[in-house]
Amino acid sequence: MTSDVKERTALVELKDISKRYGTIRALEGVGLEVHGGEITCVLGDNGAGKSTLIKIVAGLHRHDGGTFRIEGEECRPASPREALDRGIATVYQDLAVVPLMPVWRNFFLGSEPRRGVGPFKRLDVDFMRRTTHAELLRMGIDLRDVDQPIGTLSGGERQCVAIARAVYFGAKVLVLDEPTAALGVKQSGVVLKYVASARDQGLGVVFITHNPHHAYLVGDRFVLLKRGTMVGSHTREEITLEELTREMAGGNELDDLRHELEHRAP
Repeated sequence: MTSDVKERTALVELKDISKRYGTIRALEGVGLEVHGGEITCVLGDNGAGKSTLIKIVAGLHRHDGGTFRIEGEECRPASPREALDRGIATVYQDLAVVPLMPVWRNFFLGSEPRRGVGPFKRLDVDFMRRTTHAELLRMGIDLRDVDQPIGTLSGGERQCVAIARAVYFGAKVLVLDEPTAALGVKQSGVVLKYVASARDQGLGVVFITHNPHHAYLVGDRFVLLKRGTMVGSHTREEITLEELTREMAGGNELDDLRHELEHRAP
């Protein structure tokens, strides 16, 4: 009985979350569930509330109302470090990398292992090189030269390095902020492949996007936001791509606009 309860416990659960900035309502009554081995997609246009939701999950901002649970325990992460310590890693669209530094240095940036004692301590460069190559290979990224500056990689490859880094450092939940937004079709496909790989390794993934086609390729759950409110919450079995796209596009509002444009046509 106890094991069944554990299996049903979400890694992250948000219920009736609200957030205001002064008189501006950024979120109201938003819910979200993230389970291990699943991808929860959060969809919405600009201004829908996706960024605010990310900041709450990542520990950047605290919610004003509702409940935020991590593995069943109610909490209010006070900082990104606290969220990370609880297993939540966030990869933002504008990746925090140092373009001129090698891939291995960016992989361990801020968490560099050292060897030696006292004043003779130095960076364990060989370990970092080997580990970076091995971890990228484990994710399916065959990068021959981890000494190359990370700025020479494509946008999709840099996203994949960030995902592999989060997996290596023990993330249980991976939050991805529009990872395919600025990428072409081929690079987007590469990133989606590694997002699915993170899911297959047992992580719970939150995939923020405004693209229903990308979401439906990998998603298990879908949450739709509009102007800070939740207008839809579905599992993959409950909705088709066509229905998801229609809901994302505005549904009845889109039909009204079509009728209006048809009446105006000469």
